[in-house]
Amino acid sequence: MAAIRTPEQELARFRGRLAVAGIIALIGFGLLVARFFYLQVVRYDYYSTRAEDNRISLVPIVPNRGLITDRNGTVLARNYSAYTLEITPSKVADLEATIEELSKLVDIQPKDRKRLKKLMDESKSFESLPLRNRLSDEEVARFIAQRYRFPGVELKARLFRDYPLGSFASHVIGYIGRINDRDLERIEESEDAANYRGTDHIGKSGLEKSYERDLHGITGFEEVEVDSGGRAVRLLRRTPAIPGNNVVLTLDLKLQEIVEKAFGNRRGALVAIEPSTGGVLAMASTPTFDPNLFVDGIAPQDWDQLNTDQDKPLLNRAIYSAYPPGSTFKPFMALGALTTGKRTPNQTLADPGYFNFGGHRFMDDKIGGHGGVDLYKSIVVSCNTYYYVLANDMGIDAIAGFMRPFGFGQRSGIDLPGESEGVLPSPEWKKKRFKKPEQQKWFGGETISVGIGQGYNAYTMLQLAHATATVAAGGVMYKPHLVKFIENAKDGEKRVIEPEPIKTIPIRPEHIETIRRAMVGVNREGTGARAFAGRQRHRFSPAQGDESAGRPPARTARTMAATIFSMAWLAGEALLNLDMFRTWPGHVHRCRGLATLTPRRTFGDRRGVSADRPCAPVAPAHPFVHRCQSGTGFALPSGRNSRRGRCSGCAEPDK
Repeated sequence: MAAIRTPEQELARFRGRLAVAGIIALIGFGLLVARFFYLQVVRYDYYSTRAEDNRISLVPIVPNRGLITDRNGTVLARNYSAYTLEITPSKVADLEATIEELSKLVDIQPKDRKRLKKLMDESKSFESLPLRNRLSDEEVARFIAQRYRFPGVELKARLFRDYPLGSFASHVIGYIGRINDRDLERIEESEDAANYRGTDHIGKSGLEKSYERDLHGITGFEEVEVDSGGRAVRLLRRTPAIPGNNVVLTLDLKLQEIVEKAFGNRRGALVAIEPSTGGVLAMASTPTFDPNLFVDGIAPQDWDQLNTDQDKPLLNRAIYSAYPPGSTFKPFMALGALTTGKRTPNQTLADPGYFNFGGHRFMDDKIGGHGGVDLYKSIVVSCNTYYYVLANDMGIDAIAGFMRPFGFGQRSGIDLPGESEGVLPSPEWKKKRFKKPEQQKWFGGETISVGIGQGYNAYTMLQLAHATATVAAGGVMYKPHLVKFIENAKDGEKRVIEPEPIKTIPIRPEHIETIRRAMVGVNREGTGARAFAGRQRHRFSPAQGDESAGRPPARTARTMAATIFSMAWLAGEALLNLDMFRTWPGHVHRCRGLATLTPRRTFGDRRGVSADRPCAPVAPAHPFVHRCQSGTGFALPSGRNSRRGRCSGCAEPDK
């Protein structure tokens, strides 16, 4: 039987329940107030920023990339603005259907679809990716009229890089390309990530890569108020971008153009350096390539063509490829002989046409020899026998010790990526190069080959030009460089790059003068005289960028190629001559089984044989070259004007 409660009891019970409910309500309200206090006071800055981010969008302003010009102001790399059609994959429901509909308004080629697919694989889904670059005005108008149909598709104005001269000096200038994962890692490591927001391209090669920091500029920002759909309503604040600096080169485009046209379709390289500054006046590597192919993303067929071409157009032969210097090495050997006291200018050697060493006969290029040969004549007629004997007298240690300060076998530090070290042979180098003990021993016959620029000798065109410029400057060595100064795009202030002398090699002036006279004699009466027959001497003035002594007579491409090897002997001028650079890289064949490429001795021949060991010449064989079956030297003919001769590395006659 249930107990009957009095009204007083019921009232007390109700009041207890009400009190509990009130306490619970008070606690809940207290917690709510505490939460409000936490959100509105403690975390005010955080949530205020988040709220502003929903209302305000921070839009990066990509800076205008700096110009690249030659020393005379000719533009080699510039920018232009154009519209691009871009897609954000995460905002598009059906990508393929969207592209099909867009193709009815804008011309979209299969290569555009392939490029977009590649970019999607390399990028995040929320990034805006270009579908089509450089739209025409008509295409822009058609898309704007139908824009509402394509959510996630935008029309943007972007800056594009342009190389107006195409393939000229392309290995020097380089090119830009889209930023990939490897580039992103490098950017993050350099703490430049903020400066590259909104930037899609970066320097990939050449000066575009070396001077990326200067050329890129500083990214600006816009604070834009947006609506719920993400569309801009009004501009709140703007920090303008700072354009990249302009890079002015030491390069002279007129000289560069002459050089590249002289090479034609031949493979080769040339470097001309101003001795008084170390500035590079010309740097050619042929064949070349068009850097404009890389700006929008190179097409697969173009990339395959460049990579499969046997002439390797992407290879900068001037700084990367190392070749036996041949007779270009002899003036340095002569200078070393004078400096070490192994020879005097008037000391004469009888040349019978060969040199016997260790039971082996090293042949000269002339049957019967050159007769009595002094130092001057040895350079003028390029007498091999003279330098066979000299190399034997000096020894490999003295040769390597003298050549090393001139930069042979070392990187010069030029402001281009990818420079090769080359090889300055020595017993120490050979021990490091080979693993087997029997291969590490240095033999006396190897020294003989080194004396005429063959054997293990392998240097870049830049190293040869750098060493020559050092001699021309009286032993004062400047670091070779391609950039003359960097010009601030805002105020025009110039930052000079030309360095101070890095060292001075002690060479007696009279010894330099002896070598200089001999080099002039090469073109007047020696092995280079034929190239200058019936032509007036011509000097190139870097300061003027043109002929300083009247226009030279018209020349064929071959003759121009012969005369364009600049030795820069005379007081800041480049004397155009041939024979100091008789190692014509365009006349090099790919020797089977050997890494070393060996040029032919005569200018007009495009075939040759290996310098390291005997091999068969590449077909069709030149009549001056025979199949050398023995010997260790290079197989070159002894008779310059004859179809018969003897191998300079052995006594075997032509077959």
